[in-house]
Amino acid sequence: MSHGKTSYVCLPCRASYKQFHGPERERRCPRCARVMIHAGSAFAAPRRRDTNAWRALSVVLNAGIGFHKSCCGGPGWRPRTLREVKARTAHARRTGEPLARALLRYQV
Repeated sequence: MSHGKTSYVCLPCRASYKQFHGPERERRCPRCARVMIHAGSAFAAPRRRDTNAWRALSVVLNAGIGFHKSCCGGPGWRPRTLREVKARTAHARRTGEPLARALLRYQV
């Protein structure tokens, strides 16, 4: 059974590539040869020059949150700006909630 394509992201290059998702192996960036992060099949990359969105995305991906399709369609809400990330990070520190869960909150 073949699997569909999914997105892999290189944060230093601010690039994403759709590749077939198969057996676990490291995917390397064609530009810099660094290991890419599996972002999921519902990932939509921000514009390369939007540094604010890429910084927010790096926090989300490094927290282990992906953009995988769920039974209802898309991946759900994800923070897209640094302001949203900072608000959820502060909420996680105040309440003791895990950062990954706090980043998925629509409202803080």
